[in-house]
Amino acid sequence: MRDPHVLAAELLEWYDHHARVMPWRVSPKDKAAGQKPDPYRVWLSEIMLQQTTVAAVRDYFRVFTEIWPTVADLAAAKDADVMGAWAGLGYYARARNLLKCARTVVNDHGGVFPNDHATLLMLPGIGPYTAAAISSIAFDTPHTVVDGNVERVMARLFDIHEPLPTSKPALTEKAALLTPEQRPGCYAQAVMDLGATICTPKNPACGLCPWRPDCIARKEGTAAELPKKLPKKRKPTRLGIAYVVRRVDGAYLLETRPDKGLLGGMLGWPGSDWQDAEPQPAPPMPAEWRDVGAEARHTFTHFHLRLKVMTALVPMDRTPSRGTFIQQQDFKPSSLPTVMRKVFDLTQDT
Repeated sequence: MRDPHVLAAELLEWYDHHARVMPWRVSPKDKAAGQKPDPYRVWLSEIMLQQTTVAAVRDYFRVFTEIWPTVADLAAAKDADVMGAWAGLGYYARARNLLKCARTVVNDHGGVFPNDHATLLMLPGIGPYTAAAISSIAFDTPHTVVDGNVERVMARLFDIHEPLPTSKPALTEKAALLTPEQRPGCYAQAVMDLGATICTPKNPACGLCPWRPDCIARKEGTAAELPKKLPKKRKPTRLGIAYVVRRVDGAYLLETRPDKGLLGGMLGWPGSDWQDAEPQPAPPMPAEWRDVGAEARHTFTHFHLRLKVMTALVPMDRTPSRGTFIQQQDFKPSSLPTVMRKVFDLTQDT
């Protein structure tokens, strides 16, 4: 394998011609002309991209930056507005930490993202990967950025057969070996682009890869089986009940879920606990409840969820034990997290 400096230079040359166009990214041409990345946009995109695809994030990013173009704007936003704009993107703890981080940057750092890697790690919701990405992409300091794309490229380039996640330290070590002192931000994005567009999980386009002559897995014929992964544990299934109450004036009964836990801080339908056994009924008020005859099904990171959906139409004088009635003109199904929107959609089909 050739010198790491040569490999980095070749990848940067490839990136200069083939970089993906992203709404949060400064192109190589514009960066060469002196335009600097906006740390706010880099941070926002990296938080959104965690465990989510670029295709899913693009529209959310545009909405957020149109409504809240600066970190100060986001810090001043209402929690409910941000959570509503985030709805559907999943992993809602990210949205809560997004607000905490924005407010910390404004209150403790004068509205300016710190360019110190150690200080970035102290901000809410910023872990080692995100701190490295911000340091590298926004501030051009040589920190090694390792996401799923980079892991795949390194596993193939060095023919590493130890399965993920146990191989992560070895893959990170190899990635660090190649990270250059010059243009580290462009290089970090280049490796991610290489994995996303050329060194793909299936049918990699090896003939177009600038690192083709040096890829050990290509020479050994093992690229298709890398990176190896430990077998996934089977996800359990949990059961629950969701209660959709509509008042005669068209208002819907909704509640804000606790800050901690799944869907924390999001609006949702009152319901039972989610558990392995058949759930105990937990209606928010006495009513003539009707089973819609279908389940809302959703998969979270660690389990599958099946929700029985119950509906009721109640008079104006009915008082719920929990939740608040939201007037019809103020209710936006799009502000609900995905599983709660699935529940709502089932009530519209019956």
